[in-house]
Amino acid sequence: MIKKLGLVVILASAIVAFFYFGLSEYLSLDYFKARQADFDAGYAANPWLFIGGFFLIYVATTALSLPGAAILTLVAGALFGLVTGTIIVSFASTIGASLAFLSSRFVLRDWVQAKFGDRLKGLNEGLARDGAFYLFTIRMIPVVPFFVVNLAMGLTKIRLSTYYWVSQLGMLAGTIVYVNAGTQIANIESASGLFTPAVIGSFAALAIFPWITKAIIAAIKRRRAYKGWTKPKKFDRNLIVLGAGSAGLVSSYIAATVKAKVTLIEANEMGGDCLNTGCVPSKALIKSAKIASHIEHADRYGLKAAKATLDFAEVMARVKSVIKDIEPHDSVERFTGLGVDCVAGYAKFVDPWTVEIAHQGGTTSRMTGKNFIIATGAAPFVPPLPGMEESGYLTSETLWDALSGLPNPPQRMIIMGGGPIGCELAQSFQRLGSQVTIVEMADRLLGKEDAEAAAVILEHLQKEGVDVRLTHKAVRVEGGNSLIAESEGGETAIAYDALIVAVGRRARVTGFGLEQLGLLDENGRMVVDDSLTSLMPHIYTAGDVAGKQQFTHGASHEAWHATINSLASPFKKYRVSYDVLPRVTYTDPEVATVGLTEEEAAQQDKEFDVTHYHLDDLDRAIAESETAGFVKVITAKGSDKILGVTIVASHAGEMLAQFTLAMRNNMGLSKLAQPIAPYPTWNEADKYVVGQYKLARKPEKLLAFAEKYFNWRRG
Repeated sequence: MIKKLGLVVILASAIVAFFYFGLSEYLSLDYFKARQADFDAGYAANPWLFIGGFFLIYVATTALSLPGAAILTLVAGALFGLVTGTIIVSFASTIGASLAFLSSRFVLRDWVQAKFGDRLKGLNEGLARDGAFYLFTIRMIPVVPFFVVNLAMGLTKIRLSTYYWVSQLGMLAGTIVYVNAGTQIANIESASGLFTPAVIGSFAALAIFPWITKAIIAAIKRRRAYKGWTKPKKFDRNLIVLGAGSAGLVSSYIAATVKAKVTLIEANEMGGDCLNTGCVPSKALIKSAKIASHIEHADRYGLKAAKATLDFAEVMARVKSVIKDIEPHDSVERFTGLGVDCVAGYAKFVDPWTVEIAHQGGTTSRMTGKNFIIATGAAPFVPPLPGMEESGYLTSETLWDALSGLPNPPQRMIIMGGGPIGCELAQSFQRLGSQVTIVEMADRLLGKEDAEAAAVILEHLQKEGVDVRLTHKAVRVEGGNSLIAESEGGETAIAYDALIVAVGRRARVTGFGLEQLGLLDENGRMVVDDSLTSLMPHIYTAGDVAGKQQFTHGASHEAWHATINSLASPFKKYRVSYDVLPRVTYTDPEVATVGLTEEEAAQQDKEFDVTHYHLDDLDRAIAESETAGFVKVITAKGSDKILGVTIVASHAGEMLAQFTLAMRNNMGLSKLAQPIAPYPTWNEADKYVVGQYKLARKPEKLLAFAEKYFNWRRG
């Protein structure tokens, strides 16, 4: 610790002295031009001593991350010429960068990795995956200032020797361009000298250098990715999409709209999980359960409460009919009419541009594609607990067929997992007559949501009779009808008639030949960058399989980017942003969120304010006897910039739209007071939360003056 402190004092003293004594003026182009004749004479009189002194000054400047390295590079060209200047700067800059790298590593790495490891996750993953090539990319494309690279890389685990040689090689092209510009600047005598062809050419090279290097790096990546494979000269399709869920449908629709030749391959039902086993059936079930609850609690509305006469088979039949009613939106007939070639079958890559399709009739065929989008979705994750395979467990995918036709819902139901799916199903089945137990190993429900919102949902579930077992870890299943859960109090046996596993979902990546193409990491996940491109530049991903998020609307969002990026390649690529991706948990009340939660803002060390508006003050909520909940807005400290919103309300999903629009268009919270909301509506809450925000910031001194003014006006 003492050694680290000593180094910090030395470095800080050197930097303070640099600015305190005005040494920065000596690292300016004006100073050099004024003394150019002296420097030329000194170099001519004693070249090796002059070079040595310049070398040390350059090393010290880069080692201390002082401003002036770019000027020194230009000066090197002016004094020493292109070849000698490039050699001097190349070695001096790399040595100085390595010293800055070592200082950062010695002083800060352990502390920074411990405190900010999550923020450095992307950098660490990039280095672990591509090592030297990752650093080479950063050095070749000088978007990030080099001194920032030096300090940031010192916080990682890259070896010094690797850092040195990659830095020297990666900075060489940029060094040559700068030094060459310096050779021309040395000849400038007046403003008109700035427009010589040589000077213009040097700075034009600086401008296009990132584009050239980016193209070179892309070519190197392609060469590495496709090593050992032979690319076809012609392709059957512009785009082949694997999977007809939300992402696959949107991707193929967009491609067909712009007249690309596209094939959509699906082995099961069109519409994927959302239509057949996820969003649609669950929301249909939720509505039936909500009506049953309204009947049971009709006295809240001045009516006589009653017990709903339940025909569970009819409820499940209605769920199936809702799927059938929506099915045409995602049907083969509709997409064929839109220009999509829909193929029923199971596709597997045989090389990067060819898939073999196993058709349902037992035949196979092959098809080549210029580009591919992997949209194979995800499947429920089932933990490998002892006795699980014999437990008769159900998942969010299998429960619909398994429970259809039953006259009554299972009497005792266990739901493993207290996330959105678990909470939605628990409330619904409890309202339909099951005794539901949620087993959740965390100390709260809805771990990704605002803690205050999660507490409201916990209170409602418990009030409705759901047995919520927090901090309970499922350890095994015994006898095919008893789940053993472990907590601080020891093991507890919970009997069940139906066990639903809802602990998460895992991307579907096996069986498609992705392993043979080398597109999966050591954990079996697709390696995808922020443009949804895989390790092979012509293969993209979208939806759950991409591993970025797991929402139907998020899959559509990704599908747009993946499709445009694939068809516009190599001319344009869009990065996907998830900053304004809303989400809703459809419990009663609902939980709707966009942007950061309060906990996330704190974890990211944001300076923020929190504004609450409670729904027990909203007229529409009072009229409908649904006053539980609130609107919570997170704004940046000192401004009304919206960082995040959480709404807990019976119509939270619909109420969130205005906030999402505002965030998407960088509108401040105050702007939401401008639209006129009909009275009485739920969206009035959006205006009232703005009122709370402004009330907390009312100008007390101005109001005191106004009071005196109006007193005076009354005489």
